[in-house]
Amino acid sequence: MIAIIDYGMGNLGSVQKALTYLGYDSVITDSPAKALSASGLILPGVGAVSYAMQALRDKGMDRVVFEYVESGRPFLGICLGMQMLFDSSEEGDGTAKGLGLLPGRVLRFRPEIGLKIPQIGWNNLTNVSHPALRKDDYVYFVHSYYCAPDRTEDVAATTTYGIEYASAVARDNILATQFHPEKSGEVGLAILNRWARRTR
Repeated sequence: MIAIIDYGMGNLGSVQKALTYLGYDSVITDSPAKALSASGLILPGVGAVSYAMQALRDKGMDRVVFEYVESGRPFLGICLGMQMLFDSSEEGDGTAKGLGLLPGRVLRFRPEIGLKIPQIGWNNLTNVSHPALRKDDYVYFVHSYYCAPDRTEDVAATTTYGIEYASAVARDNILATQFHPEKSGEVGLAILNRWARRTR
């Protein structure tokens, strides 16, 4: 059973529908016990790091994420769920703190890139170094902020939108994507399936 963390923010239904389509059992939950008993854990999200982190803390799910990652079982972060893994974000007044599981900062796209912010739409993956991803996979993004990992070895894929940035990160049992695999058609389903196979 794959658990999808419910902290009041995120595209939970679409993630669960994608998993069901692929033949995986999943549960949307805010129960620490259910999340910790799962064979795979997904942290989805849309919105702002500061509000999401507060919601996670209020439900005690921040501690669940730490404990789960430490267990070595497969963990997937999606969009805001990727950004929350880092130390901090410059959104708002720049003091938003993340989980700190990966060293680095979340930065806002600057107007100087000469493109519309947020990035909404399809873009491709390059410099891929994780088995769940494929070079030139064309996937769906919706974001104004991007992750800047301190460790280049944590970068699992890059994408160019005015600048080249980390569109996926990975370390040990962690995989996280800035794009939405559940909204990325057959390519996204294939990515989810390659990740979810490790939960069986």
